[in-house]
Amino acid sequence: MSVRYTLNLRVFWPLVTGLCTALVCLYHALRSSSSEGARTEPPDGADSGFPLLKVAILLLLGYILLRCRHAIRQRLLPGSSRPCGHANFSARSLQEPGLSILLESYYEHEVRLSPHVLGHSKAHVSRIVGELVQAGRARGSPGPIAGGALALAFRGDFIQVGSAYEQHKIRRPDSFDVLVPLRLPPQVALEPRSLGTEPTLTPAFRSCFVCALKAPPSPSGTTTSQWHRDCKPFAEGFCVDVQGRRHLSATLVLRWFQAHLQRSLATVRYSLEGRCRVSLTPGGLEQPPTLHILPCRTDYGCCRLSMAVRLIPAVHLGDGVFLVAPPPPPSPSGALSELPGGLRAEALWGVNTARQEQKLLGWLQERAPPGACYLKCLQLLKALRDLGARGLDPMAATHWGRILSSYVLKTAVLEVLLTEGGPTPSWDEAHLSECLERLVKFLRDCLLRRRDLFHCVLGPAGAAAEVGPLPKVLREAAPVDLLAPFDPHARELAAARLLSTWRRLPQLLRVYGGPRYLARCPAPRSQRMQGFPEDEP
Repeated sequence: MSVRYTLNLRVFWPLVTGLCTALVCLYHALRSSSSEGARTEPPDGADSGFPLLKVAILLLLGYILLRCRHAIRQRLLPGSSRPCGHANFSARSLQEPGLSILLESYYEHEVRLSPHVLGHSKAHVSRIVGELVQAGRARGSPGPIAGGALALAFRGDFIQVGSAYEQHKIRRPDSFDVLVPLRLPPQVALEPRSLGTEPTLTPAFRSCFVCALKAPPSPSGTTTSQWHRDCKPFAEGFCVDVQGRRHLSATLVLRWFQAHLQRSLATVRYSLEGRCRVSLTPGGLEQPPTLHILPCRTDYGCCRLSMAVRLIPAVHLGDGVFLVAPPPPPSPSGALSELPGGLRAEALWGVNTARQEQKLLGWLQERAPPGACYLKCLQLLKALRDLGARGLDPMAATHWGRILSSYVLKTAVLEVLLTEGGPTPSWDEAHLSECLERLVKFLRDCLLRRRDLFHCVLGPAGAAAEVGPLPKVLREAAPVDLLAPFDPHARELAAARLLSTWRRLPQLLRVYGGPRYLARCPAPRSQRMQGFPEDEP
């Protein structure tokens, strides 16, 4: 995606005016203090401060004229003089320049990240996490097994995942996700199994996996009983019994991982004192730990941001696919008590296919025409979701954000693109509002169960040809509908609020985003989008 640097005039002109005014005041203060010691000097430079004052006044007038120019330009746009309350006001009004300018302004001022700041933030996170992981690898295992061949350990590398590394993060580069791969003992192998085909399992858990322990292929001829005796310390420290077999426990691994990170952080904290302040917040048994990176008081860099980095323990399955702990939280319709057949919540793992999704985005980028705006549409979809959460109570806002999570929105964009065979010329930036409307319609249909929203990698319907080879367990997994865990009523409410937010988008953008000098053209309650139901949610 091409990167454009734009000047934020809303900040630039007041800043320059204030700076010049401060210089004038400083000059007069210094002049008055110097005149007290030399009152007999002729006042030849009495008017020398006048040019600076003139410059400050001219800059202030330029700022006022700039605001007026934008307001006049907006009033003279085609279609802006149309009566907004016309009875046949249809979807065409949403593609008129008024909405396009509002979207562009909101994107530039509220959504788009500065590439400079994002690059500095990612580099800073990479350095800090790299030192922490290397310290953890050197320390060995402080967990249930104190070192030795049967201990868990850091593999020594880390995988940067999430929207910050896929060019669609919005607003502030202050949160990141990092996978920390773990190295299993050489005597231990895993036999992963997807739960997607379990007939009695609720949809909330069909994207989870369980991992049974098995003996790796060995030419030494070790018997099964001998292998069980040798691996008993590891099984007792990191495994639980599920249906008569020992399974690797995500809960026990996460507990070990947090303790190991705390000890590793104590090792590197002193060496980091000159660059930043770091602390680790354990996530308990439901969230991975979070590394907080705070700028040092002596750090005068240009990007002094406080950042939170989620460190996620991961077990490599092969071909860039990882099992992660803990698994995604279940929806309110799927409680942990509903696990059938002797399954235990401690044994559930989530799957991370970020490498495959990054390859898929790269594949789309290679085939995208110049000026394609699908990533920009994804960013605006996230902003639309955030605007829709305004006015909700905390519990409802959390549920709204869980249904329309960033991963669900990204999957929707990928699904639409793959259905069309890749980014077509219709995804040009000149058609930004039309593309956004198409995505909103697609999400509406998914929420109202008119179509499914499957995981873009899992199962035979995934984009395996575009992302390369996959482990056998993923190729044989059942397709996972990302919205299936939510009950129909919650999905209908989310669809209604999504449509309501889209219809009120011009008003919301005028209130919450962009410069305030954009024209205030009222958008009536009768405004409707073509193809959407006429009832007001």
